[in-house]
Amino acid sequence: MPLRRGPGDPAFRVDADGTFWRASRTPAGPGTLRLRGSAAAMEAEAWGPGAEWLLDTLPALLGDGDDPAAFTPRHRIVHAAHRRHPGLRLTRTGLVLEALIPSVLEQKVTTAEAYRAWRLLLLQHGEPAPGPADRMRVMPDARGWARVPSWDWHCAGVDDKRASTVLRAARLGPRLDALTSLPPQEAGTRLQSVPGIGPWTAAETLQRSHGAPDAVTVGDLHLPHHIGYALTGARRSDDATMLDLLAPYAGQRHRAARLILLAAPSPPRHGPRLAPNPPTRHS
Repeated sequence: MPLRRGPGDPAFRVDADGTFWRASRTPAGPGTLRLRGSAAAMEAEAWGPGAEWLLDTLPALLGDGDDPAAFTPRHRIVHAAHRRHPGLRLTRTGLVLEALIPSVLEQKVTTAEAYRAWRLLLLQHGEPAPGPADRMRVMPDARGWARVPSWDWHCAGVDDKRASTVLRAARLGPRLDALTSLPPQEAGTRLQSVPGIGPWTAAETLQRSHGAPDAVTVGDLHLPHHIGYALTGARRSDDATMLDLLAPYAGQRHRAARLILLAAPSPPRHGPRLAPNPPTRHS
């Protein structure tokens, strides 16, 4: 679920019966979307000032604008994954800032640390999601992000560089969300003109905001090893090797990577994962 930032994401929830809840800050204001049903028929309800916007953009969110027919598997493992997931469509939220801020929080830290930061910041500084979505939160607006005290950034494990990038992006919010009208490549170039946003963050953002099928993530600690191991058996690969392996999927490299991640195991890891130590208050 590329839109959920960890199992405790305050802006995304899946109930036991398969009902999806999503809280967003749309151009029209906060909104909550509820989806239930099946691939054959989906029922949607929305609440808040952003309700109409969420319902209007729902087809794109569900992949209506995506073109999976443009993809042709070139490797046996990719072909098998494509056969097992024939309905895979790339979601398009139309919300650049909503995808960008958690991606900034994920820069150069473990996934668990980033998810924790997103969860704490939303619980402390987000606003309650409209409608019946208990305990869900909509991320702060620009003023809300600006009011986050330095201690709360510290307690969430967010360093000054990432916090400054979040604040800079929040101030540019409407201008960044306007990038959804541009092709992914041009939108990515403009995103990277913002200090603190590089190719990794831009790709992670465009995959969600634009449903960009070719926005392959470079600069990732694990992805090149996963792609290389799946396609060649090599345990260690770099970005250049990964891009060379994905070259037959030009125009669809992100989709190919998604299918590989769904189908292939990651290379064996050695040693335990590091457990981050939460900051403590000093008097």
